[in-house]
Amino acid sequence: MSSKRLRSEPVAEAVSPPEPAPVPAAPKSPPRVLLAEESLPYRRVIREALTAFRECEVDDTPSGEHAFEMALRREYSLFIFSIPLPDLKGDMLDRLLAKAYPLAHPGRHTAPPVLYLTRPADHQLYESLKRDVRVRGSLPFPPRIDQLLAATAALLPARSTPAAPGLMPPPL
Repeated sequence: MSSKRLRSEPVAEAVSPPEPAPVPAAPKSPPRVLLAEESLPYRRVIREALTAFRECEVDDTPSGEHAFEMALRREYSLFIFSIPLPDLKGDMLDRLLAKAYPLAHPGRHTAPPVLYLTRPADHQLYESLKRDVRVRGSLPFPPRIDQLLAATAALLPARSTPAAPGLMPPPL
């Protein structure tokens, strides 16, 4: 009697093709802020404070006309306009952008919220402007960092770590 030895042959298992590696999402760009203020030192202080303590990028200009052009070219999350500007008052700039911004940026129904930089002479005008739902507050001159950070707290995400080592936000 011959004994046949059965060899165990490997059984092919149903192997599913490897799943494609997940495509990393494109990094979400931080919110952008458009700042229109005539004074270069004030623009610099505001820009540096926002970029140090808020997760955002800031575009600034001394001209209301240039701010209008910038807002039509690029999407923004927040406008900060000085009421007195050399060529176009900040309130008029905002009214023009309220109409033109949604037309220039399909998918946007309204222009971003706005904060006004006000001087004592602008108090009555600001009182009438703040009835607009997009107006989120004002910052008196000279701008203070603690007031700026308080006014933008609900509008821009806080930076998890300050942009410059050793910087701590001022107490609110």
